[in-house]
Amino acid sequence: MAMWAALAIGAGLSALVVGLLSRARARQEELARILELPYGEHDVPLEVAEAKSAFIDPGVELVQGALEKMNLQARVAADLERARIALRPGEFVIVAAVSALLGGAVAMLLTGRTVVAVVAAVLMPWLAWRLVQMKMARRSQAFERQLPEALSLIAGSLEAGHTFLHAVEIMVEESDAPLSEEFERVLSEVRLGDPLMDALDRMSARLQVDDLAWVIQALRIQQTVGGKLADLLTTLAEFMRQREEIRREVRVLTAEGRLSGNILGVLPLFFMLIMQILNPSWMTPMFHGWGPAVLAGAGTSVLIGVGIIRKMARVDV
Repeated sequence: MAMWAALAIGAGLSALVVGLLSRARARQEELARILELPYGEHDVPLEVAEAKSAFIDPGVELVQGALEKMNLQARVAADLERARIALRPGEFVIVAAVSALLGGAVAMLLTGRTVVAVVAAVLMPWLAWRLVQMKMARRSQAFERQLPEALSLIAGSLEAGHTFLHAVEIMVEESDAPLSEEFERVLSEVRLGDPLMDALDRMSARLQVDDLAWVIQALRIQQTVGGKLADLLTTLAEFMRQREEIRREVRVLTAEGRLSGNILGVLPLFFMLIMQILNPSWMTPMFHGWGPAVLAGAGTSVLIGVGIIRKMARVDV
């Protein structure tokens, strides 16, 4: 009976998570389609929009109000935007909470241990946030790899006699995401009347890429003292290519250390889960008396060790 109840709870929570993600994706696609149409060609009935949001919006607004009181809403919203995840902060928190309940229910079903279920419930929101951080880092790294070629394209267009904005438009047409997405947003803001440097500053603050910040600072200096912009961009592009080569060499040299840290961090949890499934009685003493305290101390020591290894393997270039 308990197994069927856990399965029912897990299925219901999974359906809720899938529904939230599907709703967010459909909303983003519909908005993109509407924005590409001429004004007034595709109007959305207000009643339909209200009917779609009446079920979930009250809970989302409640969660976002709590985040606002804790001064976390702006940070969560900025990180979700940098990761290009089509969720509001309140929706993300709800999805993380549902994943915690789902993870706890599955762990309870597999192991029958309350301690393991609690650990799984705490771990799932952390994994959700780590996913956001990983997507942010991956997107920033992709932007850094594309930036030198983009600067070379802009410099070539300037040499051909185009204006800077027209050169950026040509670069956007020739480039892939995420660089094309970010510069297209800059162009849209400029078309709406925003100064170019202000739009670039917002993009730099949004992405937090050092190379981009240097490019914008170089553009400001060039506007002040003058000079040939195409030569400046060519020099910056060559400098960034050299830095990227050094980064790749550093990643290769530190790959073994980073892999060792990841394996050492995951191995104790994997071994504990396998033994709990294959021979539950073997782990029984660890869930009584001083056992939970020993497990907590061991987990803390593993986290400290993994943190030290990752710190040693991280080299900023």
